Amino acid sequence: MNHSSGSTRAHLKAIAARVMTEKGLLPSFSADALAQLRTLTAAAVDPDPAIEDLRALCWASIDNDDSRDLDQLTVAQPGGAGGVRILVAIADVDALVGQGTALDVHAQANTTSVYTAAQIFPMLPEQLSTDLTSLNAGVDRLAVVTEMTVNDDGAVTASRVYRAHVRNQAKLAYNAVAAWLGGGPALPAVSAVSGLDANLRLQVKVAQAMKARRHRQGALTLESLEARPVFDGEVLTDLRAEPRNVAKDLIEDFMVGANGVVAAFLERRRFPVLRRVLRSPERWSRIVELAHSLGARLPGEPDGVALSEFLDRRRAADPTGFADLSLAVIKLLGRGEYAVEGGSLRSGHFGLAVQDYSHSTAPNRRFPDLLTQRLVKAALREAPTPYSTSALSALAAHCSAMEDAATKVERQVRKSAAAALLASRLGQHFDAIVTGASIKGTWVRISSPAAEGKLVHGFTGLDVGDRVRVSLVHTDVERGFIDFALAGR
Repeated sequence: MNHSSGSTRAHLKAIAARVMTEKGLLPSFSADALAQLRTLTAAAVDPDPAIEDLRALCWASIDNDDSRDLDQLTVAQPGGAGGVRILVAIADVDALVGQGTALDVHAQANTTSVYTAAQIFPMLPEQLSTDLTSLNAGVDRLAVVTEMTVNDDGAVTASRVYRAHVRNQAKLAYNAVAAWLGGGPALPAVSAVSGLDANLRLQVKVAQAMKARRHRQGALTLESLEARPVFDGEVLTDLRAEPRNVAKDLIEDFMVGANGVVAAFLERRRFPVLRRVLRSPERWSRIVELAHSLGARLPGEPDGVALSEFLDRRRAADPTGFADLSLAVIKLLGRGEYAVEGGSLRSGHFGLAVQDYSHSTAPNRRFPDLLTQRLVKAALREAPTPYSTSALSALAAHCSAMEDAATKVERQVRKSAAAALLASRLGQHFDAIVTGASIKGTWVRISSPAAEGKLVHGFTGLDVGDRVRVSLVHTDVERGFIDFALAGR
């Protein structure tokens, strides 16, 4: 396979659709789902007088440059001595996608949108997720609002969950907002909305206080470099890692806060809660070894605060190598999962250092969030729960399994893209870090292009986090295989 033919968007799309099917995901919508879609021609409306009118607030969305499925808006309201009110508006997807309908059946089957290097396979059709149920700029939409009062210490001292009418005043993108906040060029979309400049700066201040508080409690700040495809027309030219920035952190911190408020709200109403949990890391001993190899000591038992402090020191000491260390720690922490938990039966989320945590902020692209939205709306109506605890437990297991399958699809298509980019570089040497080591094999990651492959020779004695020099020995674009051999340490 030569370089060019392996790296066209059309070829990668075909691979993506095949891998979706292989992993048990549906790459296209059923005839019934498309028939239901044809009946949905306008955004949902609800004349209920209890729904608050918040359209005049200076709401803004901040997302990836190419995102069109806008699930959330944020705005700050300066409070009195009690702190600042942060409002997070989440698209009311349930208003158009009813429980048990054909579109809901598809969403429940896949449980997530799948973002491959070639194509997005949306959980809901784009006519909904990027239009009728998306919080697009300049249009009125129904939303579920999570309101948090945050004090100077970053603590949420009061909260409220309710329905509202909202209007996105400015569609913004992470990179442009981060550059502007760092002293870069003015953003016309911000300048055009009275008060938005000051509001965004206040949001950053509050988000940083919330992050600092979670940090003191042991939340981990990890640099997960997500490789995004770069196309020149229809030809893939690069996989480029995108670092974190202040705008991404702002949204993440508010979403963590909102997800915690929603979990606590449902628990207060004695509703079942579909929580997102990350239990104590199974491979803590290897994390301790990694820290020791870098001259640091960690306690023998999992300790989020100690790990957080170690990571902070490493970020300061070796900023360029921090992404590699982060990747190793992320792999060793293990994967999060969904579980129906309540009361004292709570695993919490080790990486976020929170006990109360649901997924509620992305109902256009994650089925657990749509489930949670239905629970919240029923609780607000004081209606019975739309899902029994046993049904929710079964859905939790299914969502965990399908999210894992979707991650494998994304990884495999990313590997096919990387294999295409690397096809002409056989025999070349690369600096790499070991990202996986088990009886199934040993995997390494290189940074340019951002790619992961299997170490097929010289892997004895290696473990996650080790740095190695490798040579490229084989690529297979169709199967997403990239094979390396050890070239020296």
